[in-house]
Amino acid sequence: DNEQVIEKVVCDNSEHFFGPASFFLPKKLIRTRDGFGTLPDGFAVDLASRTWYLVEAELGHHSVWNHIAPQIAKQLVAVSTPESKQILEDLVIQFFHESDEVNEKFKEENILDIDVRRVIGDILKKPPIIGIPIDRITPDLKEWAETLRCVAKLWIVKKYVEFGNPENVAYDIPEEFRPALDTEEEKAGSRTGQAFYDVTLSDLIQAGLLAAGGKMVMKYRPRGGRIKKYTATVTGDGELIVLGRKFRSPSYAAVFSIQNAGSQRQTANGWKSWKTGKGATLLELRDKYLMEQETTKDKRDVTLIPHASRNKGKRHQR
Repeated sequence: DNEQVIEKVVCDNSEHFFGPASFFLPKKLIRTRDGFGTLPDGFAVDLASRTWYLVEAELGHHSVWNHIAPQIAKQLVAVSTPESKQILEDLVIQFFHESDEVNEKFKEENILDIDVRRVIGDILKKPPIIGIPIDRITPDLKEWAETLRCVAKLWIVKKYVEFGNPENVAYDIPEEFRPALDTEEEKAGSRTGQAFYDVTLSDLIQAGLLAAGGKMVMKYRPRGGRIKKYTATVTGDGELIVLGRKFRSPSYAAVFSIQNAGSQRQTANGWKSWKTGKGATLLELRDKYLMEQETTKDKRDVTLIPHASRNKGKRHQR
């Protein structure tokens, strides 16, 4: 019904949008060099990828040209000033000292306390990613996002209300932190584009990179506890069996294990957490799979070139 609904969903479930190593920063007034103020819906920092987001929740029926584009343009100008970046840096440091959860994320990424401000400063030197959670993506919005100099990621959030029982509401949010539109992946092509999100365990099995019946291992240390080790069995259907439960998503399998260890965390990057007996992560196997797919595609394209050249040469001689 309004942007505030999507904004609250994102704020309450930010890791499902920006990744398990991310944390969300609330609204903060920032200004352009000429003093014009603007208030984005929030900011997010992902420590794993060393990136940060300018977050603006939107509705698909809002005009791209009269509302969304000019609003984000103003925010981009304002957030680029040294004063705004200093505000955000100080806000992160405040969260680091006051939030045990944020503090733990830095430790999980092996960032020492003495290096926190330096790491955040380096992250904020980069252009922000425009993060737009929205209920639908219109053609104009997609084409406008693709013209931006910085990366834009759009996630679709859907709201379901039970017929005859309007108080029973459910929200559909991204799976595996997957944006519906990622302009960086679109420009990069198939090597890191949509195929990145569509690779499954079944793909890895068919490519011979993962064996049905094989074992995957994940270790996790809950805060103040001892390291616990979890073993998953890979099924022929591309699922992971952990403690008698089946999971098609490696990340959900990881979350289940983490919560079994006593943590309240709701997200985890299973592609990074689960490892083979030889120590290779699913993420590494996925990257290898994508590289092999790209190499195969390049070879198919190249085989057409010599044939075409020979034909052209013969016509020229005649």
